[in-house]
Amino acid sequence: MYIISERINGLFTSVSKSIDHRDAKWIQAHALRQIECGAQALDINTGPGREDGPAAMEWLVKTVQDVTEVPLCIDSPGIKTLTAGIRAAKNKVIINSTTAEKAKMEKLFPLAREHGAEVICLCMDERGVPNSAEARGEMAMLMITTAMEYDIMPDRLFLDPLVLPTKAAQDQGAKVIEAVRAFQSLNEPPPRTVVGLSNVSNGAKDRPLVNRTYMAMLMGAGLSAAILDPEDQELMNTIKAAQVLLNQKLYADDFLRA
Repeated sequence: MYIISERINGLFTSVSKSIDHRDAKWIQAHALRQIECGAQALDINTGPGREDGPAAMEWLVKTVQDVTEVPLCIDSPGIKTLTAGIRAAKNKVIINSTTAEKAKMEKLFPLAREHGAEVICLCMDERGVPNSAEARGEMAMLMITTAMEYDIMPDRLFLDPLVLPTKAAQDQGAKVIEAVRAFQSLNEPPPRTVVGLSNVSNGAKDRPLVNRTYMAMLMGAGLSAAILDPEDQELMNTIKAAQVLLNQKLYADDFLRA
């Protein structure tokens, strides 16, 4: 399981304030904390509504990579802000994200090719998020084939079936699990899959319990990666236990410390 931390994000007040004040020491300590807790990559997002988006992203990327060489998942809906982050990065880059919209693929796949980046592909288009696993699979296949036209092979992609809040779309939880299973037949070797885990519990009570339970279910379906909170120790323990039960990691009595 590939763990991408969600915590370097301007949606969090503490991160947003640190970006505003260009508090490099706080950002760097926060980034190192995510890695200490088990993150293998860091999602880097300056947050919404910033007039200084490109400059803030460039500063944030440079600040983080001054203290770590882990991959950076550059995350912004704004193409200028996204591009600024990608160009500032010396670390390995994951672009977060494209959709199946033609205009967006035409902008982001060339950018990924130019910088040797991997890409998260969201299963949605101009019409929104599809209602079924089958429709998600069609969009995933479109993004795979389009990426190959830009010389980006499937092993550089992460397919995201898009988790929706259980409180608002309860039927979609099972459909996302079905999509994760189905995606594995789209290519040989199977493409990697990723989800933004905390979306499932948005607005719900006892969010950590919902997140942990869903994570175990997704891993059983073959999920490859997740953007999540590595500081949730019980969530990380759930992942470790699932890896043992799925025979992905060797059992030891102290497997939680391994």
